Amino acid sequence: MILRNRVFVSFIMLSACATACSRQQAPNSPSSAAQTTPDSAAADGSTLKVTAPTPVSPVNDQQVSDTPTLTVSSSTLKYSSGSPQFQYRFEVFNDAGVKAQDSGPVNGTSFKMTAVLDFKKRYTWHARAEYLGAAGPWSSTASFISPEGGYIRGNEVFDPLTNGKTVGEANGPTTFIPGKGIRLEDFSAFVRYQIPVTITAGEFSMEIEGLRANASGNKSKVFGAQQGSDDFITDPYRMDIQYRGASGSPPNAITFRVLYGSATKLSLRYEPDTATRFASVDNLDPGTTYYWKAAWGAGEFRVTVKQGGINGTTIYDVGVPTPNGTYNPQPMTAYLGAPVGRSGAESASIAGAIYRNVWISARPRP
Repeated sequence: MILRNRVFVSFIMLSACATACSRQQAPNSPSSAAQTTPDSAAADGSTLKVTAPTPVSPVNDQQVSDTPTLTVSSSTLKYSSGSPQFQYRFEVFNDAGVKAQDSGPVNGTSFKMTAVLDFKKRYTWHARAEYLGAAGPWSSTASFISPEGGYIRGNEVFDPLTNGKTVGEANGPTTFIPGKGIRLEDFSAFVRYQIPVTITAGEFSMEIEGLRANASGNKSKVFGAQQGSDDFITDPYRMDIQYRGASGSPPNAITFRVLYGSATKLSLRYEPDTATRFASVDNLDPGTTYYWKAAWGAGEFRVTVKQGGINGTTIYDVGVPTPNGTYNPQPMTAYLGAPVGRSGAESASIAGAIYRNVWISARPRP
């Protein structure tokens, strides 16, 4: 009986030893490599037995371009010297903690962002390794500051103009006013934007200072657009947003005209009627900021003006139906002010107008 018990105890000890030894096999053994599979979730939710990657760039609130590239160090296996081809997932969050972009699994340790960033905001991000459906632990959190500069990208333009430069082309006498924007010094000055993808429905908006009552000019141009770069006045896709000067009919009237494919067909010309124009006189103050927006598409063209900036009081909000044609200039050119055309200086830019935070896009201003 005693002999049988000793044999039984020895069997238990050998079994325990075998179990323990199987958990401490050499790093290159098949059993150790098998531990890289998603057999159980760790406390941090990871299922891949690897080290967390380390953020390399951008970090510590680094200033970035509008399409930053995020880079991390490589993850390594915890229990093996093997080196499988990991993919990496990057997640980016805006300053409110809302996810701005999820890269999905990408090859390599870098990812170039494609999401449109809000300007001069703090973003945070992290990354992890993934392999055959299993995920490793997230890296520590890194951060960057989005740019305050602008861009022209496809069918979208943003140009702050408060940073002493423009993504467009400044023509004629212009001056950058620190913190305020670009000032057109006389009727011949304007800023031109060549837009790569035509915006058949969208908006064109900005903030403006320096507009004054009883300035020179008649059909003076606040901003506009056209097809190509031929004569602005006779262009078949002229978008013409006006603040009429002292010789206007009537003086100091806010109004507009837009053509949907012809400079001569009245059925493709859209503008407020005479009564609306005469009811839209406003003596604008050069020391006040005004937000101007033109929006088109969905069967209407509408111009809105707010006193005090984008969140100010609406002083003009007029839309006209556009049942015929489509606004479709190929290629599309947009302006702050407007070039001098057949009508001469009286129907060109407004001297002293200061522009900033220009937005031209198929989507609303964010």
